[in-house]
Amino acid sequence: MTSTNPILPREGPRDECGVFGVYAPESDVARLTYFALYALQHRGQESAGIATVDGGEIVATRELGLVAQVFDEPKLRALPGTMAIGHVRYSTTGSSAWENAQPIHRSDRHNVALAHNGNLINAVELHAELRERGVGFRSTSDSEIIAALISTHEADRVEDAIEDVIPRLEGAFSTVVMSPEGLFGFRDGAGLRPLALGRLGDRYCIASESCAFDIIGAELMREVQPGELVGLGERGIRTSQVVESERQAFCVFEHIYFARPDSQLEGRLTQLSRRKMGEILWREAPVEADLIIAVPDSGNPAANGYAQASGIAKDDGLIKNRYVARTFIQPGQELRRHGLRMKFNPLPEIVGGKRIVVVDDSIVRGNTTRQIIGMLRDAGANEVHLRISAPPIRHPCHYGIDMSTRQEMIAHDRSVEEVARELGADSLAYLSLRGLYEAIGADRSTHCDACFTGDYPLERTDGARGKFALEELAVVQS
Repeated sequence: MTSTNPILPREGPRDECGVFGVYAPESDVARLTYFALYALQHRGQESAGIATVDGGEIVATRELGLVAQVFDEPKLRALPGTMAIGHVRYSTTGSSAWENAQPIHRSDRHNVALAHNGNLINAVELHAELRERGVGFRSTSDSEIIAALISTHEADRVEDAIEDVIPRLEGAFSTVVMSPEGLFGFRDGAGLRPLALGRLGDRYCIASESCAFDIIGAELMREVQPGELVGLGERGIRTSQVVESERQAFCVFEHIYFARPDSQLEGRLTQLSRRKMGEILWREAPVEADLIIAVPDSGNPAANGYAQASGIAKDDGLIKNRYVARTFIQPGQELRRHGLRMKFNPLPEIVGGKRIVVVDDSIVRGNTTRQIIGMLRDAGANEVHLRISAPPIRHPCHYGIDMSTRQEMIAHDRSVEEVARELGADSLAYLSLRGLYEAIGADRSTHCDACFTGDYPLERTDGARGKFALEELAVVQS
């Protein structure tokens, strides 16, 4: 199938968002936040923003684009303060409009800025309730719903408002909130999305992933616990368990794909977990072949593990152009069929005449995978065997990941053999669910694997609305 898009989007699930917060009056907090967001850029490439508190006032800058495109020296110097929060976004509720960029800033009864990673499954109900109270909105993201609940709350202190709001939220929410009173981070009771606490000298910071700490010279202390509220300020750290977790359900796909390889998740280096997935994949699905190649960069760690376990040589048969971003320049008919080569280019001298094993982390729609297999055959590969270091994705995510609909997923209502034929592969094998949990040293009781199994850990998930539910509501109300 030939796409009309000059660059095909990432075939796997789309990243969600990255959040960061730091309280450090002696430091250039905007600059620290800039570099932390730079480290979290993989979690969202649609927009970026930073907000600071200076002299009791909140100053915020947010724009569409990458971190390095949004911020320069003059913009960072215009963000002085004692504390800061930041956000990189991929939209999971609400479109990619500027209005939905974060941090969200509201000054109703309380003056707050908020950055959120996740997705509320009761967003429509909460939005309706706030509208009935006369609360207005400038965006169509569920993040502003959380900000509005806090900023309009009758409590005297922001911290008390947050404690009252958290139990009313359903879904995934790893969130940082900042006010002149202090900086706060909190996580949903299931712990669906990651959130970590770091130490920067004698001050503290919060981030979606530990890689954000490394770049600014901070150290990982621990993960924020599911249902926990952490406050950062002049008195150091204050913590309270606001919601008791009935069932922890950390997203297993963070281990497979979302987190950076150099991040620590649940006490394990992600790179090592992914290499282990490749080793187990060889044990479960060996194949006679001459060469192993990865789909860069997502398939690299698992391909290394598959090669190490099998003893089959590994080489770079696909070269990735790492400078490709979204483009709106149409290539013209004569270039359109070569669109994927803007991102990947096969090497005939490496793959020609060989039986190839292609390793990647996941397949969702299959369009990019199908074209990669076709390009490798055009480059002279005799056989192309596909190995995926995750189980088949057959169900959508309602907790902050854009995974398409069931009908768009190539594994939906197809057997593995049927998917292999659809993709043009000589063989296809996925890592088993058992093998996945073996690789991360955990089990299903504390994780969410609904995209594979359809077993959603939260009640009322089946009633969750789609990504553009609040846009649709705004049209009806207008």
